[in-house]
Amino acid sequence: MPENHRGRLRNNVRHLSPFGRHKNPSEPSMNEDHDQSVEDDVPVRPRNRGIYLLPNAFTTAALFCGFFAIVQAMNDRFEQAAIAIFFAMVLDGMDGRVARMTNTQSAFGEQYDSLSDMTSFGVAPALVMYEWILHEIGKWGWLAAFVYVAGAALRLARFNANIGVVDKRFFQGLASPAAAALIAGFVWITIDNKLPVNVFWMPWVAFFLTIYAGMSMVSNAPFYSGKALDVRQRVSFGVVLLFMVGFILVSSDPPLALFGMFCVYSVSGYVLWAFRFVKGRRQRIFGEVDE
Repeated sequence: MPENHRGRLRNNVRHLSPFGRHKNPSEPSMNEDHDQSVEDDVPVRPRNRGIYLLPNAFTTAALFCGFFAIVQAMNDRFEQAAIAIFFAMVLDGMDGRVARMTNTQSAFGEQYDSLSDMTSFGVAPALVMYEWILHEIGKWGWLAAFVYVAGAALRLARFNANIGVVDKRFFQGLASPAAAALIAGFVWITIDNKLPVNVFWMPWVAFFLTIYAGMSMVSNAPFYSGKALDVRQRVSFGVVLLFMVGFILVSSDPPLALFGMFCVYSVSGYVLWAFRFVKGRRQRIFGEVDE
């Protein structure tokens, strides 16, 4: 075979790989183009929109308690209405924890929970308070009830918009279940202890309490959320003892103990706010620097 022909053959063989033509580094690979197009065509996975039975069953039960409280208030059974709101509060605290423990969180559950909270902790407490005593002061009564309802709606809307932005250790403003417990606790303790409601100042106490609860929900005061407490972790003996003492106090006189606890909690955010202001601490809690 001629030398020049043998050289051309050797050069052609040099550019062949065992599986085909040798790839030029400057030439794009068909597989690379295909992989890139596949990555570009893969849609972003949307949030889970499934409907799970277990956590939404707790949400439905809380919604029923709120509706039941409204019905009882219309029938002048205000003590039962107040107790129903407390039951709604317990059930509302369970649905989110059950969803996280069973890994059944969903976008549907978040929206359903907000609508349930608006009924149980927004509309129901305002109507119970109005039907019980606020109607006696005329337009000032329904004005206070509306301020509370509007505060609850704004509080829930802001909470949904700020998910993943604020510090999870604190609520921005008084949480709607705590505000509802403040209103329901006042009704319950008054009826249970047979306090005078016919005196002229009692409707105005209810008026200012309702306004305070409604405005506190839209404030920027940091209220401890309790989400940092993990029941699966070990705690000290003092914490267990504190829970035992709290359980004994609540069981001995539920209206007085619950109303007292939520009164303390409703002012704790402002105390913390004032303490941070006096100390001049600059720490981000709600996405902005506290002065």
